[in-house]
Amino acid sequence: MRLLISFAAIFVSVVLMQLGSGGVVPLDALSGVELGFSASAIGMIGSAHFLGFLIGCWWTPRLMGEVGHSRAFAALTAAGTIGILAHMMVTDPIAWGIFRMATGLSAAGCYTIIEAWLQGKLTNANRGSAMGVYRIVDIGGSLAAQMMIGFLAPASYFSYNLLALLACAALFPLVLTKVEAPKSSLAPRLRPMLAWKRSPLGAVGVVVSGVTGGAFRMVGPLYGVAVGLEPKQIGAFLSAYVIGGAVAQFPMGWLSDKYDRRTVLAWLSAGSVAACIFTAVAPGLGIWAVFAGATLFGLTTMPLYSISSAHANDFSNDDERVELSAALLFLYAIGAIASPVIASALMESFGPGGMFGLIAAAHFALLIFGLMRMRVGRQPENPTAWTYRPKTSFLFGRLMRKPRRPEE
Repeated sequence: MRLLISFAAIFVSVVLMQLGSGGVVPLDALSGVELGFSASAIGMIGSAHFLGFLIGCWWTPRLMGEVGHSRAFAALTAAGTIGILAHMMVTDPIAWGIFRMATGLSAAGCYTIIEAWLQGKLTNANRGSAMGVYRIVDIGGSLAAQMMIGFLAPASYFSYNLLALLACAALFPLVLTKVEAPKSSLAPRLRPMLAWKRSPLGAVGVVVSGVTGGAFRMVGPLYGVAVGLEPKQIGAFLSAYVIGGAVAQFPMGWLSDKYDRRTVLAWLSAGSVAACIFTAVAPGLGIWAVFAGATLFGLTTMPLYSISSAHANDFSNDDERVELSAALLFLYAIGAIASPVIASALMESFGPGGMFGLIAAAHFALLIFGLMRMRVGRQPENPTAWTYRPKTSFLFGRLMRKPRRPEE
């Protein structure tokens, strides 16, 4: 309890940041529709978010080293708040892309600072319990952010002002806490090819995870509009995806510890293709089929990043785990930057199912590649234990350092 109280300010900041920066994702899509933006323009805005996210992951550790945790957090929160507030001042897709770069940079930067703060305060004795609460807070905040879209009017000053207020309020708990900030963490070197060298399948898996998450999070609201969902129903649709993914994480992690991770990844990819097909045809089966499709889609796609990451870590040593974590997140961001633009263009050309066509093709390619790796790849001699890994910052690898499982 003392531990949770000492981290309460951090966890409250995470929730407020999620509500502000996470809520703007679906709101931008629906606002773009209201303002007459094309699907491709809305996809470009989503891609800009992940470009800002990637820049924030890389730059924030250096900023912390220069000005400290609290000042860096304040500056990055201000950047995100400005990005949200500016939306209704200039209603132009290119301008919105720049504003979303600011919110993406802010989200990645704030996560980096929070995780650096946690890493500096945790010990082996309390790491497990604190990280468990952190995961629950992160998922809960993400779920609440998706549900907010049902109560926020698109293209409204009030809606964007409310999200800006929530994002700005994230300043107070962390900046005013009496808990002393830890020493700044050194930024890990960014070596994207390290992931490929350690595990080609793990590297491809996180790229496909980025393609999936980037397309669905940024373009999913457009799919909801195209199939006739109301704003509250779109919020439920997006939330069903998050709930499905949260429920699947630990059972899939247990299976990946018990069986060959390549086999689990292959089955997940096959399930994802089936989920894409079902979700694409679900509108013709009724509203509950749409929600069931989103849940199934989350069940099969969201565990992919954690299991791919675990597979890559199976072939790494303790000294390179942090850099491997940064490399994997970099590859995820590359997939997430590219997919919203492609998915929105496919929706314009082929209708709502175009997004799921892209995701199904990516997972089918991963399935084929996984089967090939099962024939030519090797099994790890001493695999790591699976753990849920959110896509938050390059420094998350420092929090998840665990000893390898003893050989049986």
